[in-house]
Amino acid sequence: MYDAGLIKDLRLQHHFTLQEAFKTVDGQAVGKMEYVADFTYIGEDGTFVIEDVKSTATAKNEKYKLKKKLMAEKGYMITEV
Repeated sequence: MYDAGLIKDLRLQHHFTLQEAFKTVDGQAVGKMEYVADFTYIGEDGTFVIEDVKSTATAKNEKYKLKKKLMAEKGYMITEV
């Protein structure tokens, strides 16, 4: 699709920060939480697309489902292929 000029700005392993690192009230360090998309690109119609290759099993993974919800809360929808 990229080579054919149907999409542009193709990125592999695009990182999105879902939660910055912080310290709890008792001083415990908590690392930042990221979602890493397999692909992102701008489609023919100008929309920003996030694609992730998921098997049925990995699509049901609880950690992935949480990150998908957090991405949606930020206005990003993930297309699973």
